Amino acid sequence: METLFDHALIDTNRLRALRSGPADFLLDIVAEELAERLSVIDRRFEKAVELHGHTGAVARAIAGTGKVDAIERVESDRRFSAGEPVTLAALETVPLEPQSVNLIVSPLALHLTNDTPGVFVQIRRALKPDGLFLAAIPGSGTLQELREVLLAAESEISGGASPRVIPFPDVRDVGALLQRGGFALPVTDKETYTVRYDSIFPLMKDLRAMGMANPLSGRSRRPLARGVLLRAAELYAERFSDPDGRIRATFSIIYVSGWAPHESQQKPLKPGSATMRLADALKQGGGR
Repeated sequence: METLFDHALIDTNRLRALRSGPADFLLDIVAEELAERLSVIDRRFEKAVELHGHTGAVARAIAGTGKVDAIERVESDRRFSAGEPVTLAALETVPLEPQSVNLIVSPLALHLTNDTPGVFVQIRRALKPDGLFLAAIPGSGTLQELREVLLAAESEISGGASPRVIPFPDVRDVGALLQRGGFALPVTDKETYTVRYDSIFPLMKDLRAMGMANPLSGRSRRPLARGVLLRAAELYAERFSDPDGRIRATFSIIYVSGWAPHESQQKPLKPGSATMRLADALKQGGGR
C-alpha cells in the first residue's frame, strides 16, 4: 500500500493550528450541515462516535440535535480533547467493537487516509445493523485555484514543480467506496463553498490555521522560494479575482451517508421487475 500521507505531520499541523487559534469556519459549516442532515432522520441513536473531528465541533453539533443519547470522540492525540474524554487511536484505526455503535460521524478526515477502503470497512463493521455512517470529505475542486497557480509559478521560476496541494477524491469514487465497504442505501452529494481573500497570503495563513499545511509524504522539504510565492500571488490575482480585486478559493465538500445492512431496509428492485419501462416513465414526465 502506498503511503501518500504523513500522519505524524498531520497531527503536528493540527496541533500547531490549535495552539495558534484555529481557523475553524469550514469545520463549523460542516458541523451545521451534518447536524441538519441528522435532524431530519426520524429515529434516535443510542451511541454515536465522532472520528477525528479535531476540535469536537461536529460532536457538539450532533449532540445538540437531540437525536443522540451519548457521543464518544476518537482522536489521535489527547491534546485534541479540549478537556473532554476521548479515545485515542491512529487516523486509520476505528477502535470500536464490531456492531457496537449506532452512528459514526467523520468530519474532514477521510481524505487523509492511506487505506481509505479499509477504514470504510472498519466503520461498517463497528456499526450495529441499521446503524448510520455520516461523513464530510473534501473533494475534487477543493483549492483548485491554489493548486494551479503554485504549479505554474514554481514551474516558471524553478523549471519544475513539487506537489503543494494534496489530491482530493471525486464524488463518484467516494460512492464506490461506500458500496465496496458494504454499506446499504449509499448516498453522496457535493456542496461547493467559495471563500474570498484579499490575496494568496491570508488564504495560506488560514490553511495553516486549519491544520491543512501540505502533509504529503513525497512533498519537497524545501519551502517555497519567496519569488515563487510572489509570482503565484500575481497569477492568482490575474486568473481568479473578482472585479473588486479579491481572490476566490473553492472548498468542495462531499457529504456521505450509508447504513449498515439490516433486513428491514428497502431493497433495490431486481433487474426486469419494474412495471414501467424507463422510456414510458420519461414520457410521463411532462411531455416536453
